[in-house]
Amino acid sequence: MTDKIGVIGTPGKWSTEALADAIEARTGFRQVIDMARVTLDLEAGTLLCDGVDLCTLDGLVIKKVAETYSAHALDRLEMLRVAEAKGVKIFSPATAILRLMDRLACTVTLNAAGAPMPPTTITEDETAARAALARYGAAVFKPLFSTKARGMVLLEADAPDAEAQIAAFKTQNPVMYIQKKADLSGHDLGMVFLGGEYICTYARVSQTDSWNTTIHSGGKYAPYEPDAELIELGRRAQAPFGLTFTTVDIALTPDGPIVFEVSAFGGYRGAQEGCGIDAAALVADHVLEQVRA
Repeated sequence: MTDKIGVIGTPGKWSTEALADAIEARTGFRQVIDMARVTLDLEAGTLLCDGVDLCTLDGLVIKKVAETYSAHALDRLEMLRVAEAKGVKIFSPATAILRLMDRLACTVTLNAAGAPMPPTTITEDETAARAALARYGAAVFKPLFSTKARGMVLLEADAPDAEAQIAAFKTQNPVMYIQKKADLSGHDLGMVFLGGEYICTYARVSQTDSWNTTIHSGGKYAPYEPDAELIELGRRAQAPFGLTFTTVDIALTPDGPIVFEVSAFGGYRGAQEGCGIDAAALVADHVLEQVRA
Protein backbone atom coordinates (compact mmCIF):
# COMPACT_ATOMS: atom_id res chain seq x y z
CA MET A 1 0.00 0.00 0.00
CA THR A 2 1.28 3.46 -0.93
CA ASP A 3 2.09 5.80 1.91
CA LYS A 4 0.23 9.02 1.15
CA ILE A 5 2.33 11.85 2.52
CA GLY A 6 1.70 15.43 1.43
CA VAL A 7 4.13 18.34 1.56
CA ILE A 8 2.83 21.68 2.77
CA GLY A 9 4.90 24.44 1.23
CA THR A 10 5.26 26.85 -1.65
CA PRO A 11 4.74 25.18 -5.05
CA GLY A 12 7.76 25.76 -7.27
CA LYS A 13 10.13 26.70 -4.43
CA TRP A 14 13.34 24.65 -4.30
CA SER A 15 13.05 23.26 -0.76
CA THR A 16 9.35 22.39 -1.13
CA GLU A 17 9.90 20.59 -4.44
CA ALA A 18 13.06 18.84 -3.16
CA LEU A 19 11.09 17.43 -0.24
CA ALA A 20 8.19 16.40 -2.51
CA ASP A 21 10.71 14.75 -4.88
CA ALA A 22 12.28 12.80 -2.00
CA ILE A 23 8.92 11.56 -0.74
CA GLU A 24 7.70 10.66 -4.24
CA ALA A 25 10.91 8.71 -4.88
CA ARG A 26 10.19 6.60 -1.79
CA THR A 27 6.40 6.22 -2.04
CA GLY A 28 5.29 7.00 -5.59
CA PHE A 29 2.90 9.60 -4.12
CA ARG A 30 3.20 13.34 -4.63
CA GLN A 31 1.00 16.11 -3.24
CA VAL A 32 2.26 19.67 -2.77
CA ILE A 33 -0.18 21.69 -0.68
CA ASP A 34 -0.47 25.48 -0.74
CA MET A 35 -2.31 26.46 2.45
CA ALA A 36 -3.87 29.42 0.64
CA ARG A 37 -5.89 26.82 -1.31
CA VAL A 38 -7.05 24.83 1.73
CA THR A 39 -10.65 24.96 2.97
CA LEU A 40 -11.73 23.66 6.38
CA ASP A 41 -15.35 22.50 6.68
CA LEU A 42 -15.88 21.67 10.34
CA GLU A 43 -19.41 20.35 9.80
CA ALA A 44 -18.23 17.90 7.15
CA GLY A 45 -14.96 17.29 8.98
CA THR A 46 -12.90 17.88 5.85
CA LEU A 47 -9.74 19.83 5.05
CA LEU A 48 -9.79 20.12 1.28
CA CYS A 49 -7.05 21.19 -1.12
CA ASP A 50 -7.47 20.76 -4.87
CA GLY A 51 -10.11 18.08 -4.33
CA VAL A 52 -8.06 16.05 -1.82
CA ASP A 53 -9.13 15.77 1.82
CA LEU A 54 -5.92 16.16 3.80
CA CYS A 55 -7.56 14.29 6.67
CA THR A 56 -7.38 11.10 4.56
CA LEU A 57 -3.60 11.22 4.12
CA ASP A 58 -1.15 9.21 6.19
CA GLY A 59 1.10 12.15 6.89
CA LEU A 60 1.85 15.80 6.19
CA VAL A 61 5.29 17.40 6.19
CA ILE A 62 5.25 21.14 6.81
CA LYS A 63 8.03 22.84 4.88
CA LYS A 64 6.43 26.28 4.79
CA VAL A 65 2.99 27.24 6.04
CA ALA A 66 3.10 30.73 4.48
CA GLU A 67 5.56 32.86 2.51
CA THR A 68 5.74 35.36 5.36
CA TYR A 69 5.18 34.93 9.09
CA SER A 70 2.02 36.55 10.45
CA ALA A 71 -0.90 35.93 12.77
CA HIS A 72 -2.72 34.76 9.61
CA ALA A 73 -0.12 32.01 9.23
CA LEU A 74 -0.93 30.85 12.77
CA ASP A 75 -4.55 30.40 11.65
CA ARG A 76 -3.34 28.00 8.96
CA LEU A 77 -1.64 25.91 11.64
CA GLU A 78 -4.87 25.82 13.64
CA MET A 79 -6.61 24.39 10.56
CA LEU A 80 -4.00 21.64 10.37
CA ARG A 81 -4.80 20.63 13.94
CA VAL A 82 -8.06 19.22 12.57
CA ALA A 83 -6.15 16.71 10.44
CA GLU A 84 -3.90 15.98 13.41
CA ALA A 85 -6.94 15.20 15.57
CA LYS A 86 -8.14 12.75 12.92
CA GLY A 87 -4.90 10.77 13.17
CA VAL A 88 -2.82 12.29 10.37
CA LYS A 89 0.81 12.40 11.47
CA ILE A 90 2.22 15.89 10.97
CA PHE A 91 5.93 16.78 10.83
CA SER A 92 6.54 19.04 12.72
CA PRO A 93 3.33 19.01 14.81
CA ALA A 94 1.21 22.13 14.32
CA THR A 95 1.24 22.91 18.04
CA ALA A 96 5.06 22.82 18.06
CA ILE A 97 5.33 25.28 15.17
CA LEU A 98 2.73 27.58 16.78
CA ARG A 99 5.27 28.38 19.53
CA LEU A 100 7.94 29.32 17.00
CA MET A 101 6.40 31.55 14.37
CA ASP A 102 5.79 34.27 16.96
CA ARG A 103 9.27 35.48 17.95
CA LEU A 104 8.14 36.27 21.49
CA ALA A 105 6.75 32.77 22.07
CA CYS A 106 10.08 31.33 20.90
CA THR A 107 12.06 33.73 23.12
CA VAL A 108 10.00 33.02 26.24
CA THR A 109 10.41 29.26 25.71
CA LEU A 110 14.18 29.58 25.21
CA ASN A 111 14.48 31.77 28.27
CA ALA A 112 12.54 29.25 30.37
CA ALA A 113 14.93 26.53 29.15
CA GLY A 114 17.92 28.58 30.35
CA ALA A 115 19.37 29.24 26.89
CA PRO A 116 21.86 32.15 26.83
CA MET A 117 20.33 34.99 24.79
CA PRO A 118 21.11 38.64 24.07
CA PRO A 119 19.60 41.11 26.57
CA THR A 120 16.02 41.63 25.36
CA THR A 121 13.17 44.00 26.20
CA ILE A 122 9.56 43.65 25.05
CA THR A 123 7.25 46.62 25.50
CA GLU A 124 4.40 48.65 24.02
CA ASP A 125 5.66 51.79 25.77
CA GLU A 126 7.89 54.13 23.73
CA THR A 127 9.46 55.59 26.89
CA ALA A 128 10.50 52.09 28.01
CA ALA A 129 11.80 51.40 24.49
CA ARG A 130 13.99 54.53 24.59
CA ALA A 131 15.30 53.50 28.01
CA ALA A 132 16.18 50.02 26.72
CA LEU A 133 18.01 51.48 23.73
CA ALA A 134 19.96 53.79 26.06
CA ARG A 135 20.98 50.78 28.20
CA TYR A 136 22.02 48.69 25.21
CA GLY A 137 23.83 51.43 23.27
CA ALA A 138 22.76 49.76 20.02
CA ALA A 139 19.78 47.48 19.56
CA VAL A 140 17.89 45.60 16.87
CA PHE A 141 14.13 46.26 16.84
CA LYS A 142 12.50 43.08 15.52
CA PRO A 143 8.95 42.39 14.30
CA LEU A 144 7.32 39.50 16.15
CA PHE A 145 6.59 37.85 12.81
CA SER A 146 9.50 37.90 10.36
CA THR A 147 12.30 35.80 8.87
CA LYS A 148 15.72 36.56 7.36
CA ALA A 149 15.89 39.94 9.17
CA ARG A 150 12.93 41.34 7.20
CA GLY A 151 11.49 44.41 8.90
CA MET A 152 14.28 44.56 11.49
CA VAL A 153 15.82 47.96 12.31
CA LEU A 154 19.22 48.60 13.89
CA LEU A 155 19.16 51.71 16.10
CA GLU A 156 22.02 53.52 17.84
CA ALA A 157 21.24 55.21 21.15
CA ASP A 158 23.09 58.38 20.17
CA ALA A 159 21.41 58.74 16.76
CA PRO A 160 19.71 62.17 16.56
CA ASP A 161 16.56 60.62 15.10
CA ALA A 162 16.42 57.58 17.41
CA GLU A 163 13.18 58.72 19.02
CA ALA A 164 11.53 59.23 15.64
CA GLN A 165 12.75 55.82 14.43
CA ILE A 166 11.27 54.15 17.50
CA ALA A 167 7.95 55.90 16.86
CA ALA A 168 8.05 54.81 13.21
CA PHE A 169 8.80 51.21 14.18
CA LYS A 170 5.91 51.20 16.64
CA THR A 171 3.40 52.24 13.98
CA GLN A 172 4.02 48.88 12.30
CA ASN A 173 4.80 46.90 15.47
CA PRO A 174 2.61 47.79 18.48
CA VAL A 175 4.55 45.26 20.59
CA MET A 176 8.22 46.23 20.29
CA TYR A 177 10.80 43.46 20.59
CA ILE A 178 14.17 45.09 21.34
CA GLN A 179 17.39 43.09 21.47
CA LYS A 180 20.87 44.35 22.27
CA LYS A 181 23.05 44.24 19.16
CA ALA A 182 25.43 41.30 19.41
CA ASP A 183 29.00 41.23 18.09
CA LEU A 184 28.68 38.54 15.42
CA SER A 185 32.29 38.92 14.19
CA GLY A 186 30.97 38.59 10.63
CA HIS A 187 29.30 35.20 10.99
CA ASP A 188 26.79 33.14 12.94
CA LEU A 189 25.83 29.47 12.97
CA GLY A 190 22.92 27.25 11.99
CA MET A 191 22.92 23.99 13.96
CA VAL A 192 20.75 21.34 12.32
CA PHE A 193 18.72 18.71 14.18
CA LEU A 194 16.43 15.92 12.96
CA GLY A 195 14.14 14.27 15.48
CA GLY A 196 16.20 15.87 18.23
CA GLU A 197 19.44 14.32 16.95
CA TYR A 198 22.35 16.52 15.85
CA ILE A 199 23.08 16.45 12.09
CA CYS A 200 25.56 19.22 11.24
CA THR A 201 26.41 22.91 11.61
CA TYR A 202 26.86 25.53 8.93
CA ALA A 203 28.04 29.12 9.18
CA ARG A 204 26.43 32.15 7.59
CA VAL A 205 29.31 34.42 6.67
CA SER A 206 28.73 38.09 5.88
CA GLN A 207 30.01 39.28 2.50
CA THR A 208 29.11 42.93 3.09
CA ASP A 209 29.20 45.50 5.87
CA SER A 210 25.59 44.62 6.80
CA TRP A 211 24.91 44.28 10.54
CA ASN A 212 23.37 40.84 9.95
CA THR A 213 24.66 37.73 8.19
CA THR A 214 21.45 36.44 6.58
CA ILE A 215 21.49 35.15 3.02
CA HIS A 216 18.80 37.78 2.37
CA SER A 217 21.49 40.39 3.19
CA GLY A 218 24.21 38.80 1.07
CA GLY A 219 25.64 36.23 3.48
CA LYS A 220 27.10 32.93 2.24
CA TYR A 221 26.98 29.42 3.70
CA ALA A 222 30.18 27.71 4.84
CA PRO A 223 31.01 24.52 6.78
CA TYR A 224 31.65 24.72 10.52
CA GLU A 225 32.76 22.13 13.08
CA PRO A 226 31.44 22.91 16.59
CA ASP A 227 32.79 21.36 19.77
CA ALA A 228 30.73 19.02 21.96
CA GLU A 229 29.78 21.82 24.36
CA LEU A 230 28.32 23.95 21.58
CA ILE A 231 26.38 20.99 20.16
CA GLU A 232 24.93 20.36 23.62
CA LEU A 233 23.83 24.01 23.81
CA GLY A 234 22.00 23.62 20.48
CA ARG A 235 20.42 20.39 21.65
CA ARG A 236 19.10 22.01 24.84
CA ALA A 237 17.77 24.99 22.88
CA GLN A 238 15.68 22.93 20.44
CA ALA A 239 14.54 20.27 22.90
CA PRO A 240 11.47 22.11 24.35
CA PHE A 241 9.88 22.54 20.93
CA GLY A 242 9.59 18.90 19.81
CA LEU A 243 10.27 19.62 16.14
CA THR A 244 10.94 17.12 13.37
CA PHE A 245 13.57 19.18 11.54
CA THR A 246 15.00 22.44 12.79
CA THR A 247 17.97 24.79 12.84
CA VAL A 248 19.15 26.57 15.98
CA ASP A 249 20.63 30.02 15.27
CA ILE A 250 23.70 30.55 17.44
CA ALA A 251 26.25 33.38 17.54
CA LEU A 252 29.74 33.18 19.01
CA THR A 253 30.32 36.48 20.81
CA PRO A 254 33.28 37.71 22.90
CA ASP A 255 31.12 36.93 25.97
CA GLY A 256 30.34 33.39 24.86
CA PRO A 257 27.74 31.71 22.62
CA ILE A 258 24.19 33.03 22.48
CA VAL A 259 21.03 31.60 20.95
CA PHE A 260 18.91 33.87 18.77
CA GLU A 261 16.07 31.55 17.84
CA VAL A 262 14.97 28.09 16.79
CA SER A 263 13.65 27.73 13.23
CA ALA A 264 10.10 26.49 12.69
CA PHE A 265 11.01 24.83 9.39
CA GLY A 266 14.78 24.24 9.35
CA GLY A 267 17.52 25.27 6.94
CA TYR A 268 17.42 22.91 3.96
CA ARG A 269 19.57 25.21 1.81
CA GLY A 270 22.08 25.78 4.60
CA ALA A 271 22.45 22.03 5.21
CA GLN A 272 22.98 21.50 1.46
CA GLU A 273 25.40 24.32 0.73
CA GLY A 274 27.12 24.57 4.11
CA CYS A 275 27.31 20.90 5.11
CA GLY A 276 26.85 19.00 1.82
CA ILE A 277 23.85 17.18 3.35
CA ASP A 278 20.60 16.38 1.54
CA ALA A 279 18.17 17.37 4.29
CA ALA A 280 15.13 16.53 2.15
CA ALA A 281 16.27 12.92 1.85
CA LEU A 282 16.94 12.65 5.58
CA VAL A 283 13.55 14.14 6.46
CA ALA A 284 11.74 11.85 3.97
CA ASP A 285 13.37 8.75 5.49
CA HIS A 286 12.58 9.90 9.02
CA VAL A 287 8.95 10.71 8.18
CA LEU A 288 8.38 7.36 6.48
CA GLU A 289 9.86 5.52 9.45
CA GLN A 290 7.51 7.37 11.80
CA VAL A 291 4.42 6.90 9.60
CA ARG A 292 5.07 3.18 9.15
CA ALA A 293 5.67 2.72 12.87
